[in-house]
Amino acid sequence: MYKIFKKKIIIPHVRLTGVIGNAGRFSKGMDLSGQQDILKKAFSIKKIKYVAISINSPGGSPVQSHLIYSYIRQLADKKKIKVLIFAEDVAASGGYLISCAGDEIYANSSSIIGSIGVISASFGFKELIKKMGIERRIYTAGKNKSTLDPFVDEKEEDIKKLKDIQLELHADFIKVVETSRGKKLKDPEKNNIFTGEFWTGASALKLGLIDGIGNVDQKSWLGRKLSASVEGQLSNTLNSIEEKSVWQKFGL
Repeated sequence: MYKIFKKKIIIPHVRLTGVIGNAGRFSKGMDLSGQQDILKKAFSIKKIKYVAISINSPGGSPVQSHLIYSYIRQLADKKKIKVLIFAEDVAASGGYLISCAGDEIYANSSSIIGSIGVISASFGFKELIKKMGIERRIYTAGKNKSTLDPFVDEKEEDIKKLKDIQLELHADFIKVVETSRGKKLKDPEKNNIFTGEFWTGASALKLGLIDGIGNVDQKSWLGRKLSASVEGQLSNTLNSIEEKSVWQKFGL
């Protein structure tokens, strides 16, 4: 009599959570250096075919977003391992850029997905310091060193320079999405996919931004395969105005 024992399929699971890059004055956000070791460990497990990555991020630094995205793809291509991405509350802006490292992307029907764009925000304090009797003094070597100083009037050439940089970053973001999603995208121009708009998971599925509705612990399908988990989660305290404002853009 012979007994056949079915081997469990091991799928390492990594969680990437929080604002990407500098989250605020008192809180360090998600960056490549903080996630590199856990990602490398997940892809180094022997005889695996998949790595699952859960993402819960409203975005942040375009550089760190791209670095994390590129590192995941580098590991996946080198090891010939498929990446399954699972969006939680939010995978928007840089969070969605990282999601594009997945061979397949899944989300909850109520997840917030998209925001494929670039934003830069600041304040103007010129009238405030004037009212308070404060005199602004600044000395530079290089005429453009004080570009977009919040304590003086904006200059048209400074705004144009910033817009040019944003357009370059936006084009790079779009290229990543198009490379990842390809023909899955449903008429990007007509559906405003690259305008910075964001959608629920249910709507994102119709637009081709994700591949299906599902959770990483969903017992109906992935749960049957998920037998091991390697988790690396960055502590996220939301203890600064800067970080909260990024989350609040998506209603959180």
